[in-house]
Amino acid sequence: QVQLVESGGGLVQAGGSLRLSCAASGRTVSNYAMGWFRQAPGKDREFVVVINWSGGSTNYADSVKGRFTISRDNAKNTVYLQMNNLKPEDTAVYYCAKGRDSYGDASRSVLQYDYWGQGTQVTVSS
Repeated sequence: QVQLVESGGGLVQAGGSLRLSCAASGRTVSNYAMGWFRQAPGKDREFVVVINWSGGSTNYADSVKGRFTISRDNAKNTVYLQMNNLKPEDTAVYYCAKGRDSYGDASRSVLQYDYWGQGTQVTVSS
């Protein structure tokens, strides 16, 4: 069993920054891809970014490319999402998720993730 706990969300003005953290416990996630997804009210959960197990490869949604940065600290079993130049359309609940397969591909599909955190709310005011 893996527990994922997100933190760092909040209310910020447009153009501001937030740093989300996703702390894993129960077992190491160092050999799994880790992803961030988000879900706005009335919308489907959407892919934001994924980082592979080593941290050497990342993949961003076009909507956040150049503004968001994912990183991981495998020694701390934690993944981070630095969000800069936030826009009102970034408002959503943000979830981190653990990839399904050990040393697996860094996927954009929700189906390739087996453990999810409870989410943290990010609200960007205009």
